Amino acid sequence: MASKVAVVEIDKDVQASFEKALKLIGNIDDLNTTERSVVIKLGVFDHKKEHHTTVSVVSAIVDSFNKAPRIFLAESDNYKGTGTERLQIWKTLFTERVVPFNLSEDTETKEVMIADEKKCFSHILFKPNIFVSTHALRRYDRGTILKNLLGLIPDRRKVRFHKKLSTALIDMYEAIGGIDLAVVDGTYTYSGPTLDERVNTNVLLVGRDAIAVEAVGATLVGLDPAKMPVIQEAMDRGLGEGKLDKIKVLGTSIESLSERFSQLLKTTKKKR
Repeated sequence: MASKVAVVEIDKDVQASFEKALKLIGNIDDLNTTERSVVIKLGVFDHKKEHHTTVSVVSAIVDSFNKAPRIFLAESDNYKGTGTERLQIWKTLFTERVVPFNLSEDTETKEVMIADEKKCFSHILFKPNIFVSTHALRRYDRGTILKNLLGLIPDRRKVRFHKKLSTALIDMYEAIGGIDLAVVDGTYTYSGPTLDERVNTNVLLVGRDAIAVEAVGATLVGLDPAKMPVIQEAMDRGLGEGKLDKIKVLGTSIESLSERFSQLLKTTKKKR
């Protein structure tokens, strides 16, 4: 069965746009249950910049899991600050059920092996909990949805894993039992050496196969999934589909969005 990735244009009603994407991939009724809590790993490197999923899109994800007993909005510490500080971006969503969770402060952990190094991961990351990875769309050849997993490392010295990044990221993917739902927020698409340039692209990418979602996102921003080591590592381990011709893209076609992304690609080419 082909991996499905929904590509949906974001209109004023973000919740409706997200629900449309879920419907296209067959909904998430098996994930949205009263028996399983949800962990939403929010990709945010620097809380003083905007390279992250918008509050509106995270709110839509939260609302889609209306049966879950508890939803954890998760981040960890890094050298830019604590996970708790960075999670304040989404503080308007906090309730008794939707709670911020700093992965670096959890004392209930499980030991895993990541790129030949023993690490202790927070207990909330493991099954039966549902794991959602969300990040802003970026022109970055090391990935977006999969690169977001680097934030599972609880200590601040995550940069050491960049020397063997693809292995480390896919080790993390396997250690937690995979990503159950991948959501790329393309309200803006970021590029440039420090990802400080952005273009308003207003598109959502949603899928159950995180590798396929990564591949479609990469294609939209002008990257070749076949040349991205993290995608190839995941495919070599049989964890998902990274070949575009084997992915069922539903909703808005990649071709119809080419003009929208042309400004981003022209800017990138000029800086080479």
